Amino acid sequence: MREHKRRETLRRITDAGMCLFIEKGYEATTLDEIAAKAGISRRTFFYYFKSKDDILLSLQNGMGDMLVAALREEPQDKRPLHAIRDAILKVCAPIPADDMIAIDRLMRSSEAVQARKQASYIQHEKALFAALRERWPKPERETGLRLVAMMAIGAMRLASDALSREDGKRPFDELLHEAFDALEGEI
Repeated sequence: MREHKRRETLRRITDAGMCLFIEKGYEATTLDEIAAKAGISRRTFFYYFKSKDDILLSLQNGMGDMLVAALREEPQDKRPLHAIRDAILKVCAPIPADDMIAIDRLMRSSEAVQARKQASYIQHEKALFAALRERWPKPERETGLRLVAMMAIGAMRLASDALSREDGKRPFDELLHEAFDALEGEI
């Protein structure tokens, strides 16, 4: 029961922050406004988040765990690059393009958030690499698997950038396939 209440409060704070960021802009939104909209005190806000940056980054931070979980569900006979591509599609496909674009724009509006977002990509790469090593543990594959993890996150980043740049004119799955196809074409 306590954990359910905690998750519900976390969701309310995140939803309130995102709503206000989209409505007023990231910089113009205050912690007090987020707390009021979420129906909590300012002090309670700090129990869940250290700053408003963390609201945006919480959406990014969970991505690595979701990608690893989806990768573990992929069939064993797939090549590593294809398994990661399909795991990324599984995780990202349910997210509406408009939401992805809005979140990306909000993150780009703050240099501090943008820098922390870039750092999170390294964490995603490490998490994917560890998951790949579990599946393909031969030591001689280590360098190749690390490269696969890095390139897969790079392909995801390029697809996400294209989605925002094109303002959602093409679906994310098409952009992701295009990025992975370009990668395979160069290998």
